[in-house]
Amino acid sequence: MDGGNQSVVSEFMLLGLTNSKNLQVILFVIFFILYLLIVSGNIVILVLITTDPHLHSPMYFLLANLSFIDMCLSSNTTPKMISDFLREYKTISFAGCMFQVFFSHCIAGGEMVLLVAMAYDRYVAICKPLHYFTIMNLKRCTALVLISWTTGFIHGMSYLAVVVQMPFCGPKEVDSFFCDMPLVIKLACIDYHDLNTLMNAECGVVAVTCFTLLLISYTYILISVGQSSKSGASKALSTCSAHIMVVMIFFLPCIFIYVWPLSITWLDKFLAVFYSVFTPLLNPAIYTLRNKEIKNAMKRFIGKFLCPKIYS
Repeated sequence: MDGGNQSVVSEFMLLGLTNSKNLQVILFVIFFILYLLIVSGNIVILVLITTDPHLHSPMYFLLANLSFIDMCLSSNTTPKMISDFLREYKTISFAGCMFQVFFSHCIAGGEMVLLVAMAYDRYVAICKPLHYFTIMNLKRCTALVLISWTTGFIHGMSYLAVVVQMPFCGPKEVDSFFCDMPLVIKLACIDYHDLNTLMNAECGVVAVTCFTLLLISYTYILISVGQSSKSGASKALSTCSAHIMVVMIFFLPCIFIYVWPLSITWLDKFLAVFYSVFTPLLNPAIYTLRNKEIKNAMKRFIGKFLCPKIYS
């Protein structure tokens, strides 16, 4: 398209999840409550791991970082979605849209690598228990977290560097509740199909590689421990099942949105809501309900800080 006919787009219009005003009010209440649960649940995990000496171990150090990333992942899109339920015109500035594009992929990329680091932690703990604290020392755990954030930053910047240079001249309607990269590039005044394929491939390298490493890691853990004893296999399955559940509920929506998109609007919106709202909500629930140490830490925290007389 001729550059002379292009105009600068200063904002985009988000179409949201539904056009029904009554349904939007209901969704406002539901997602407002869910977001409060996400923030409070992950903050509780962060506070417990930070304040309780019994949780000062490599696994919980990584879990605390996962809780922080989950809060960031949800906070990137959910507050805007909630406020838009009460607005007739759901607009977002160009800068705000670019902000969402960058942080969506930065945080998601970082979480993928962090989940791989958590799988490595479980491998060392189960398969090499005598060397666990030597291998998973604070220096290595910090390095793994820094690698996850660096990978996420590079992943997000690669998307941002592309989208900010694209010419937008209308239409400016994004058929979602946030600025998602595949939907934004469709609004550019260029042939976006080759670029969309390239972006899917780049995302696929990160997602599929991490997902494959995770599957191999947990499979190797179960096989190696299962060969030693049935009780060991049962313990390994119990320990890893929470991690495997988190991996599945995070990766599957991402893969079907960015790597092998189904191009079904309602399904894309459902998957986007699932990984940006329900995944950060389910993570603390899964780790808390299935973890005796977290439950005991919660009891100690309540006794020490909320009921000090009883604790003393």
